[in-house]
Amino acid sequence: MESLVKNRIKAIKKGDQNAYAEIVEIYKNKVYQLCYRMLGNRHEAEDVAQEAFIRAYINIHTYNPDMKFSSWLYRIATNLSIDRIRKKKPDFYLDAEVRGTDGLTMYSQLASTDASPEDTLESLELQEIVQKAILKLPEKYRSVIVLKYIEELSLQEISEILDLPVGTVKTRIHRGREALRKQLGHL
Repeated sequence: MESLVKNRIKAIKKGDQNAYAEIVEIYKNKVYQLCYRMLGNRHEAEDVAQEAFIRAYINIHTYNPDMKFSSWLYRIATNLSIDRIRKKKPDFYLDAEVRGTDGLTMYSQLASTDASPEDTLESLELQEIVQKAILKLPEKYRSVIVLKYIEELSLQEISEILDLPVGTVKTRIHRGREALRKQLGHL
């Protein structure tokens, strides 16, 4: 898929605007989910994801083809999400409700379709508790936890996206996990 994307980018640089629509189609769900996990609000995630695609299009000439396009795009989306978090009042997002099943598609689906209603409800409640705990993390830990465990990216990819040394990424993942462990210790 990366070679298809790189071919589309070459077409975009030559003025083919339709090629960018294909790239948006490929990455729109991943970018939205990343923003949602960072922000915990569907409307804000949609706004930031859209802004990320606009910024990527405007700055496509700065994209380095030696880097994975997805890493470059995730860096833009992550930075915009962090900017949005910093502009918020500190407690605004801490108690934000996670409505119903919005955004829970990133978690593993239930293994069996025969799960009892009680098991299903318990699983959804646990996912909601984990999402709320992630939202309480400082943004420097939240970003690495989302990229590592929700987006399942490698340490190298996270390093590229956040423009941090791999050692710093490892430290932040460790500290983020410890913070989550403390918040979720009652489970």
